[in-house]
Amino acid sequence: MKKYLVNFAAFQVGWFSCVLGAANGMPMLGLAVSFGVVTLHLVSVPRPLPELKLVGIAVLMGLVFDSLLVASGWLRYPSGYFLAGFAPYWILAMWANFATTLNLTMGWLKGRSWLAAVLGGIFGPLTYFGGARLGGIEFVDLAASMIGLGVVWAISMPLLLVLADRFNGLDTRQPRLRLQSVSQGEG
Repeated sequence: MKKYLVNFAAFQVGWFSCVLGAANGMPMLGLAVSFGVVTLHLVSVPRPLPELKLVGIAVLMGLVFDSLLVASGWLRYPSGYFLAGFAPYWILAMWANFATTLNLTMGWLKGRSWLAAVLGGIFGPLTYFGGARLGGIEFVDLAASMIGLGVVWAISMPLLLVLADRFNGLDTRQPRLRLQSVSQGEG
């Protein structure tokens, strides 16, 4: 139980650092704290490489999805851009931070794709709305943004959980080998 509470608390610290850092012109704060959260996670799991792969995939998904939302003009971020038109680095750090919860805090959702889609579609946009209330995000068109975020997270959450099952650094069993069947006796 302790590892779940630590994982949840670390995610919250990372989330608030990202949002409040961006809102106050210090987006590197969120990046630094999220780096610490991810590092802490990786050194505490039995198999860090699969978890690192999961974090990398989540960051790439965040780059695509959040950049599409920025390019659509539905939302803006006040700071932290490397390139105009793309998601800022602190939101990508938040995706990395979120990936650390997928095999722990969010692990109970594995195998429940419909529930993950519904919860992602509801709570994903609400999380961004909370970030906007704290000044980390600006909605250009609130209704369109919430619908877009709902779609993004209804897709992302089940997909991330499938990937988490595949890249599970908490699973101490040896990876399963897939052997092809060889026909004998022909010839």
